[in-house]
Amino acid sequence: MLHPSYSDLIKVVNSEVEPGEAPVVNSRYSIVMATSKRARQIIAGEDPLVPYRGGKKPLSVAIDELNQGAIKIISDEE
Repeated sequence: MLHPSYSDLIKVVNSEVEPGEAPVVNSRYSIVMATSKRARQIIAGEDPLVPYRGGKKPLSVAIDELNQGAIKIISDEE
């Protein structure tokens, strides 16, 4: 099981959205695409933006980065 849950990650990503504005993320698909893209960047050699223990998979590191606010998902309009 994914920890944190998809709904928790969606709340983190949309936490900076002002009331009345459209949320940045509406679906789990957006979370999956963003974290997989970041995991590929880590695999390609980019340094993780959060501290982690060795042996952690790149996708887990990407999820931690998103959950801790180290990376942001931006809307298409930005």
